[in-house]
Amino acid sequence: MRSLLFVPGDSPRKQEKGLEVGADALILDLEDSVALAEKPKAREVAAAFLARMQEQARRPKLYVRVNALDTGLTEDDLTAVMPHAPDGIMLPKAAGGPDVAQLGARLAVYEAEAGLPDGATRILPIATETARAVFALQTLPGASPRLSGVTWGAEDLSADIGAETNRAEDGAWSAPFQLARNLTLMAATAAEVDAIDTINAHFRDLEGLARECREARRDGFVGKMAIHPAQVPVINEAFTPTEAALTQARKVVAAFAAAPGVGVVGIDGEMFDRPHLRRAERLLARVG
Repeated sequence: MRSLLFVPGDSPRKQEKGLEVGADALILDLEDSVALAEKPKAREVAAAFLARMQEQARRPKLYVRVNALDTGLTEDDLTAVMPHAPDGIMLPKAAGGPDVAQLGARLAVYEAEAGLPDGATRILPIATETARAVFALQTLPGASPRLSGVTWGAEDLSADIGAETNRAEDGAWSAPFQLARNLTLMAATAAEVDAIDTINAHFRDLEGLARECREARRDGFVGKMAIHPAQVPVINEAFTPTEAALTQARKVVAAFAAAPGVGVVGIDGEMFDRPHLRRAERLLARVG
């Protein structure tokens, strides 16, 4: 998934708008964008949207961001949405593998009750929203076969560590948040799942967003979350592999297939080794 767009769980209008902008996934948000008093309504609206979309063949992936496990609200969220087969659950404030495993166990029960295939519901944790969660990143690999990716968050982490801001004067992430971002990339790689970059809250600064997307793609992230529909085309463009990159990847895979067992191959006067092969295979797998 290149682009994952947050839409409020209590807004049918914004959910409908989200279908039109080309996002690879919509994240129906039952957490931060919904006031406590509005959460029952948001569950009903999100469930109705999922039910209506269930039979649609051409649609984005549909994830639901539930409330964190320690809020006492997660079960009500899952009870409302799981009968309507969301593609996945986004877990905020995830403190590493134990939280992912706990959610996975709950999803198995809901799937059985709803007659859904076991393991059909994927999990995407926001894995750095507290200092404790940052230290638990190394527990994500092997936590659950449901794990579809790992993403990170800077806003809640700012509050948790008492940072005045999470950006330097030039707009780049300040050091603590660079650390969280980089460790998220390593954790996703270790877990053999997609690394998804966090939001850019300055939704009117599309040039800055494009720059941030290029940097994320360069470093190994394969997608980015969005908080505004206008951000989606920018993200999609940045994370869509060029035809030149795909052609090169196919050449690398074909060269190693033609010479099984070798560690290095030559293509057009350039040497490629096994890490290049793994990178090429991952790129081609993402585009199907």
